[in-house]
Amino acid sequence: MKKPILLFFVLVSSQLICLAQSNNAAKFAASITIHDLKKHLTIIASDEMEGRETGTPGQRKAAAYIETQFKLMGLKAAPALKNYQQLYPLYQDSLIKSELNIEGKIAEFGKDYYCQANISETGTFASNKIILVGYGIDDTNYSDYSGIDVSGKIVVFFSGEPKKDGKYLVSGTSRSSDWTYPGTEKKLATAAAKGAAGAFVISTNQATFMTRIIEANLKSNVYYPRNTADGKKINHAFLSHAFASTIFNNQFDAFLKIAKSGQPFDQGLMFEKAIASSLKYAKNRTTINASNVIGIIEGSDKKDEFVFLTGHYDHLGKHDGKIYYGADDDGSGTCAVIEMAEAFAKAKAAGKGPRRTMVFMTVSGEEKGLWGSEYYSDHPIFPLEKTSVDLNTDMVGRIDTEREKDDTLNYVYVIGHDKLSSELQLINEGVNNQYTHLVFDYKYDDPNDQNRIYYRSDHYNFARKGVPILFFYDGMLKADYHQPTDTVEKINWNLYEKRVRMIFHTAWEIANRDEILKRDIPLGNGTR
Repeated sequence: MKKPILLFFVLVSSQLICLAQSNNAAKFAASITIHDLKKHLTIIASDEMEGRETGTPGQRKAAAYIETQFKLMGLKAAPALKNYQQLYPLYQDSLIKSELNIEGKIAEFGKDYYCQANISETGTFASNKIILVGYGIDDTNYSDYSGIDVSGKIVVFFSGEPKKDGKYLVSGTSRSSDWTYPGTEKKLATAAAKGAAGAFVISTNQATFMTRIIEANLKSNVYYPRNTADGKKINHAFLSHAFASTIFNNQFDAFLKIAKSGQPFDQGLMFEKAIASSLKYAKNRTTINASNVIGIIEGSDKKDEFVFLTGHYDHLGKHDGKIYYGADDDGSGTCAVIEMAEAFAKAKAAGKGPRRTMVFMTVSGEEKGLWGSEYYSDHPIFPLEKTSVDLNTDMVGRIDTEREKDDTLNYVYVIGHDKLSSELQLINEGVNNQYTHLVFDYKYDDPNDQNRIYYRSDHYNFARKGVPILFFYDGMLKADYHQPTDTVEKINWNLYEKRVRMIFHTAWEIANRDEILKRDIPLGNGTR
């Protein structure tokens, strides 16, 4: 009789532990309130922050505010950092001098050619030969380099990539590949790897250069530096159609027609000519630091495993005298992270802290191209293989204007539920069914999603490294999206609070479960 009695007590004890955990989660989730969300968001999306554009004083003010909140809550700085901010470099380049010489003729910068400042380096290239390499692509499904040697030569290529019957030859789909975007950088890196001395690039659809493009390359915008895979680089010049025709003579129009129609360049069309050309380029570079703001709550028995809660605190800044406030995008996610950090800090102070270490990270540079999260994922301060999940919150404060005729507005879009880990959906839906009763809409996880939402926020840089993610989003792609009218007054506070509490419960469950999340579903072949 002892064994059944013992089993009964084990089952009762287990149920009591689960009930206690549930009560604790509900207690601390209740500390996430409309009042506190509004308090933080009114500051984050204020005039003083000037739209929080990455690399500006407004972004640094926002970072300082978030850091102060983390300190006041009792969050610790990550041991690998000197303080609460992970700095990463941005560059801004200014042209000092550029000279393009082709067979003794000096070309005119801005009329005949220009160089992209952010992917050109101070230096000189020269060669006595130029060679046309079509689109400049070297891929499994299509290559312009088959059977040709470009070592020591100046390669010439057109922008874009070939397609047939509405499908691109590289991707095999109706969507272009990364040979189109980022395109030029990838093509230059390929030419460099094959030993080319330099490159001339011809924009297929722009015969001349717009003033704003020239001005932007006299002094570049702030940009995030990326290195090519093997570190090799070559300089380049974009040529106007009129200037390019002086090189190709009467063949240029035929080449341009092929590129405009998206036809492949047959090997018989490749053009090589003995032409002496050189490019001298010199610029000044200024380094500007941006940052990710990181605070942690150390776990107990599983402190060497990590749960991330992220949101981006940058927005579009101030332009033409108008502030782009970014209250929803992503002030809402930023303040959600702050509020969830405070809830976990209260749990820790009450002796109910998480088993895994919680990492609260607000990143910058998202609006520029996921810069901050890319930097973190390439320079992690906690092991990615020990990171159980990233729960990313980007726009959760409003109702999708395209959804207002739907059957329910008590919703949130959940992205990533069927990717990387089979346990994500069960956990997320379980806590929602127990506590918050939102409708989960998975439409953006459709592989045919034309908006490609899965690839458009900071969770992607965790996913590409194999870390399971969930992304929570309100779907605001129209109305005030990326407009100065994205203001605090338009937040739906009750729904905002409910969504943040749901994310907190999801984090709580993952932080306190026995096992780290499984990684049992491949990410697939999608890229940004």
